[in-house]
Amino acid sequence: MQDWMNWRGPSYNGSTEAKSLPVKFSPTEGIKWAATLPGPTAATPIVQGGNVYITAADIDKQQLVAYCLDRSTGKIKWQDAMGSGYQPGGQGNKVRLDERSHYAAPSPVTDGKRVVFFFGNGDLAAFTPAGKKLWQRNLQRDYGDFAFQWTFSSSPLLWREKLYIQILQRNQPVGPRGKGKPESFLLALNPNTGVELWRSVRPSDAIMESRESYGTPVPQLVNGKPQLIISGGDVVSGHDPENGKELWRWGTWNEAHREAYWRQVPSAVVGDGVVMVCAPKRAPVYAAKLDGSGLAWKSEERGNVTSDVPTPCFAQGKFYVLSDVKKSLSCVESKAGSIVWSVPTPSRQMCWGSPTLADGKLYVIDLNGVVFVFEATTGKLLAENPMDTEGSDIRSSIAVAYNNLFIRTKDKLYCVGK
Repeated sequence: MQDWMNWRGPSYNGSTEAKSLPVKFSPTEGIKWAATLPGPTAATPIVQGGNVYITAADIDKQQLVAYCLDRSTGKIKWQDAMGSGYQPGGQGNKVRLDERSHYAAPSPVTDGKRVVFFFGNGDLAAFTPAGKKLWQRNLQRDYGDFAFQWTFSSSPLLWREKLYIQILQRNQPVGPRGKGKPESFLLALNPNTGVELWRSVRPSDAIMESRESYGTPVPQLVNGKPQLIISGGDVVSGHDPENGKELWRWGTWNEAHREAYWRQVPSAVVGDGVVMVCAPKRAPVYAAKLDGSGLAWKSEERGNVTSDVPTPCFAQGKFYVLSDVKKSLSCVESKAGSIVWSVPTPSRQMCWGSPTLADGKLYVIDLNGVVFVFEATTGKLLAENPMDTEGSDIRSSIAVAYNNLFIRTKDKLYCVGK
């Protein structure tokens, strides 16, 4: 019956202990409810108690909208068109940077007392669960325009009474975006007021686009002490959540060629004393020791265990790596990196949403809105479930809470199950 309060779930690794989840379903079968929303999002639905939080980019009205839905019925409890209209680099569109993506990319986050919505144009706001707005600000207006090639999509993290956001970006403008010499930094805010608690610069020797990260901070206890794990700029690093001080770092996966265009999309994933990071494009994944003392293992060059966009998931000593570029799904033993199984994803389309592990099953959605269900122990394909008849550019990961699946398609949010 666990909540799904952040984009990678209760353990921050894409897995949950939910049981009795469905295998076969469709837009008309096995659905508890379906809510119609005015536009797309790449955000994962966030579920806490009786509420479901999600965003939408309303292309027609040029609005970025935050929603709270009733978990039992799918009815809208409240909504807020919180977009400030801030247009980075003088762009003319209020909801998208380019035709390939839109600002409704980051996932909301909640701790049960507050829910925070963030958008790729820098708009950030906190609400009570009942919909009262506590505060709002725009991070680009306050800290300078983001210097990214693509739409910024790091999701916020609420942990131990602080709100964290990582902004790992270029140190030079990207066309009209960014001014002067932008810095990469980790930011902590008071979640009740939005006031800055600290801002810690995070240096990197990476060049150009390889300085960019679209991942999200991962909280972790290391030897009983809290840390924030962030990945990007060709390295992974651990930070003190009280002040942002860097405690260790490991890297690089970009030493041989010093690629200038190795932006990193997946977040880091922690399991069994190692932290997995995915080098971009078709490069290997790397498992570094959690104290930064060295490399535990890496996958083979040009193998199936690679991911350019999806973040892997972890549970019970196994990492599950969904490869968009290889169109494969692999189960990897966490301590040695040996492949338990590797199977193709049976779709002509890529899968950009991250895999979700629950009830002994892996749930994967492709860009056309087809949900594939795999058996976690063997990789056997159990079902193919088309969930979007229009099928285009669906990037949201699937959330699991209260023994239901929450699936976001182009203009729908489905609650699947009993």
